[in-house]
Amino acid sequence: MKTRKIFTRILLNLVTILLSLIFVTPMLVIFINSFKSASESNTMSLKLPSKWILDNYFIVAERGKITVSLMNSLLYAVCSAALILILVAMAAFVLSRNRSRLNRFIYYFIILGIAMPVSNVPLMKVMKTLHIINTRPGIILLYAAINIPISLFIVFGFVGSIPKDIDEAAILDGCTPMQLFTNIILHMLKPALVTIFVLNVMGVWNDFTMPLYYLDRSDKWPMTLAVYNFFGMYERQYNLVSADIVLTMCPVLLIFILGQKYIVGGISAGAVKG
Repeated sequence: MKTRKIFTRILLNLVTILLSLIFVTPMLVIFINSFKSASESNTMSLKLPSKWILDNYFIVAERGKITVSLMNSLLYAVCSAALILILVAMAAFVLSRNRSRLNRFIYYFIILGIAMPVSNVPLMKVMKTLHIINTRPGIILLYAAINIPISLFIVFGFVGSIPKDIDEAAILDGCTPMQLFTNIILHMLKPALVTIFVLNVMGVWNDFTMPLYYLDRSDKWPMTLAVYNFFGMYERQYNLVSADIVLTMCPVLLIFILGQKYIVGGISAGAVKG
């Protein structure tokens, strides 16, 4: 029995290592080729470069307008995620603590957006009517609206796991509903809020289709569109394209590494009740 457990553990570890290599190898290939010359990078292999060329990154930063697209990506990701945090935290608290029929209908109506596909034609007409198409505030509001349903689902479940006795004790101590929310509930929601912040920042950062449809000026493009445009100009210089991809991956990879413990904990807590 003990031998069987050891064999199963070794087998699972080997499968995990194999799956990890499948996902890590393409990233490693891109990283290595970002330091090669144009001729060496044509093969896109794991072979180390004969000479490590750091200038590829400086060329990409100069020709690919990395600074502008980086600031755009940060603006879209951080502002939309912050807007989601504010709206979802307040909505989840009200809808979870006051479970009337109307609030239940509102909650289920909002989270229905998780399963509903985005229809770009009517959405574009709405944005044109509101005069927010091809604007930075418009794309921020669009990202917030798209990601609110899943974020509300996570935070709603987390609020439901907080005992109502805490609310009653705070009210007896003289807290108003707003003080209860800001001073007590909001602090207890920190794991869930950090989770949805990280997930939304990563989702917006990696998104390609929304800026492609709703932003037609290159000075407003995020990093994903900048990489696409750069690849169109330098499609045969894989060293520069690889360097551009590495620069695009680094910020969101750093955010994921710093917030991964909150992602697992927040989603697990949010799935307990809902």
